[in-house]
Amino acid sequence: MATQQTIDIVKSTVPVLEQHGTHITKVFYQNMFAEHPELLDIFNETNQKLGRQQNALASTVLAAAKHLDKLQVLLPEVTQIAHKHRALQIKPEHYPIVGKHLLGAIKEVLGDAANDDIINAWAEAYDDIAGVFIQVEKSMYAEAMWDGFAEFKVVDKTLTGTDIAAFTVVPAHTDTDADIEQSQAKAIDLSQLTLTAGQYITVKTHPEDTEHLALRHYSICSTKTDNGLQFAVRRDSQNGHRGLVSNHLHNKVEVGDTILLSAPAGDFALDDSLVMQNDIPLVLMSAGVGITPVLSMLEAQVIANPKRPIIWAYACQNADYHAFAERVDELLSQASNAQKHIFYFDDNQILDETWLATLPVPADVYVCGSMGFMDSMIDGLLALKHGEDSVHYEPFGPKMSLKAS
Repeated sequence: MATQQTIDIVKSTVPVLEQHGTHITKVFYQNMFAEHPELLDIFNETNQKLGRQQNALASTVLAAAKHLDKLQVLLPEVTQIAHKHRALQIKPEHYPIVGKHLLGAIKEVLGDAANDDIINAWAEAYDDIAGVFIQVEKSMYAEAMWDGFAEFKVVDKTLTGTDIAAFTVVPAHTDTDADIEQSQAKAIDLSQLTLTAGQYITVKTHPEDTEHLALRHYSICSTKTDNGLQFAVRRDSQNGHRGLVSNHLHNKVEVGDTILLSAPAGDFALDDSLVMQNDIPLVLMSAGVGITPVLSMLEAQVIANPKRPIIWAYACQNADYHAFAERVDELLSQASNAQKHIFYFDDNQILDETWLATLPVPADVYVCGSMGFMDSMIDGLLALKHGEDSVHYEPFGPKMSLKAS
């Protein structure tokens, strides 16, 4: 536990972190990857290029500095990040590497202002912060449905909308005893898995356009595993950017191929205490491929309690890009009290604060989509007096970059 002197020194650096935090994290990643290029196999190259990872880490460091004397306040954010760490197979041995280069970046950016007292205080603080993450992640590793990355075979690949591919996979089976001993997937029985609507799996690939491995998270479409594990991938080819993994999965991975997956993770989940009641409506809002986790939530809600009021809102470019349309209609038809609202950007149909103002308060709201969509929806909902505890979200990017503590 950090001493009071350490806490005081670290808190005194908050104004400096607010001013230079992103610069520090940029230097941190540059130096760490230069010394440990193998870590490029873990970190998302796109988030690095767009600055999302740097912003997320800066937000996390700043939040830790502000709350070093009561780190429990940050437990929800720690848990969210820890899920990603477990899915990526980040282990305790990685934390000393991060600590070394974080302290080095603070010293490099701040120069003489980062005296020995400050560096020593941050070293002690980092040990405390790392310890919290390691402890949380330890329980997640123990509870994971399987260890590491396991082989799965693609048994179905279906295009829904213009740019989203829905994959169904099953554990890969091998023919020889030697192979069976090495196959973690052989021991996986899908009928015994308990999936939570809103979770994601992590795909490990080696796309042809990079010398590094690439890991990406993709949301599960359904908690049903009768035919296999289902997840969806949007082809990322917008605004001059070409997503390494999404294009690899769309272009190269077909039925019969095998892919590597780590066990489902994530804390974007329905509030169990509200699923069986019929007074507070469930609001499911998404844009583009953000439909994937909320689709599984719609399915889970209808199966558990079809009488609960449901408000479904989905935004995308146009009818051609509308994903999972038939599946959504099928599920909504099973609900006793359901509304459906569709917004096509090409037709100037915008899901904005004017529409948000029509939502009942209180409501149990779940939102998923791009970072810009998330910012807009969350700000709008909070401005309309929806409590923070009733607004749940899952952006496709580093979460602390969206919501800093």
